[in-house]
Amino acid sequence: MDIKIEQVVIGSCTNGRISDLAIAAEILKGHKVADKVRLLVFPATPAIYKEALKRGYIETFLDAGGVVSPPTCGPCLGGHMGVLAPHERAVSTTNRNFRGRMGHVESEVYLTNPAVAAASAIAGKIVSPDYIGR
Repeated sequence: MDIKIEQVVIGSCTNGRISDLAIAAEILKGHKVADKVRLLVFPATPAIYKEALKRGYIETFLDAGGVVSPPTCGPCLGGHMGVLAPHERAVSTTNRNFRGRMGHVESEVYLTNPAVAAASAIAGKIVSPDYIGR
């Protein structure tokens, strides 16, 4: 069954480790985010943001069509960048997905690891990283 998505969130204040960003950047390198899919990346701290910049991950996310936010809690609490509308679906590496957490109560959030999140951003639906042909 194909589960199409409108948004992918990688990172947050709790799940934006440099190791997570490295995995996502490796998969996204040389690819573009699917049409009509928003990719939002949130390094957890300013130090992680700087390290991701130094390693070229930020450039990879931007080249893929993503948006990189300064470190913040972001959409996982439904209050900043990426708040979901009714019936939108998101894949997220954040830590909670109860009804209405990332926006409208009729939105859906699927929690995944960074590899699945990055692959899904490329495919426009929830997929394994193997789907992308790593």
